[in-house]
This record gives sequence, structure tokens and C-alpha cells, in this order.
Amino acid sequence: MERQRVLYEGHRRFAFLIEESVLRNALGEPETQQEQLEHLFTVGSLPNVSLGVVPTRLSRSRMPVEGFWIYDTTQVNVELVSGYLTITQPREVAAYADTFAMLADVAVYGPKARALITRALESLG
Repeated sequence: MERQRVLYEGHRRFAFLIEESVLRNALGEPETQQEQLEHLFTVGSLPNVSLGVVPTRLSRSRMPVEGFWIYDTTQVNVELVSGYLTITQPREVAAYADTFAMLADVAVYGPKARALITRALESLG
């Protein structure tokens, strides 16, 4: 939660993409999952945040297998099982930026994204 404070400070803009399958991830208790999904509604409504959900049933040329964060055009952090990998080589940063752009193009936003989150919430029973 400490890392999320940057969402509310300054004039930074954020673009988040989440795979639809992650919305239905069965990690943790249902109450925890509900809180996380509701938090997506809160964060997604911030004026400096773009929240996209990549629908499950899409054909695409790239499928990331890890979470990654792009910081401007100079750094990408990749989350691995054993820790974080920091990428700074311009060609490698560009590869992650291209992947993000491809996923952003097929993601849904606004009411369509909220509908997917709502269905995941409803599936918790």
C-alpha cells in the first residue's frame, strides 16, 4: 500500500493493464479478493489513471508471463519468483514498451473494464 501513495501525489500519470484472468485469480480469501477488486474501481476512477483489462479470449502475438512496470523510457522492472529484475538497456526497454502498447490496443477501458471487474466480484458469491 505504501507504494500506491504515488498515485495521489504530484502530477504523475499512470497506465495499468490487467489480464482478465487475474481478476478471477483464486489466491487469498474471498474477502481479500473482494477488497482488491473494489480497490481497482477506486484506482481506476482517479483522473490520472488509465485502467485497462485485457480480455481473456483474444488472439495475440505476444503473451507476457511476468508482471512488469515501465518507468518513463529508461527503466523496466520485472517481477520474478526470486526478486525483481531491473532493465535499462534501451532495446530491452523498447521491447516491453511494444508489448505494453500491443496489450493496451486490445484492452477494454471504462464501462467495459468495470463490467469485467463487476463479473469477477459477482463470481465470489
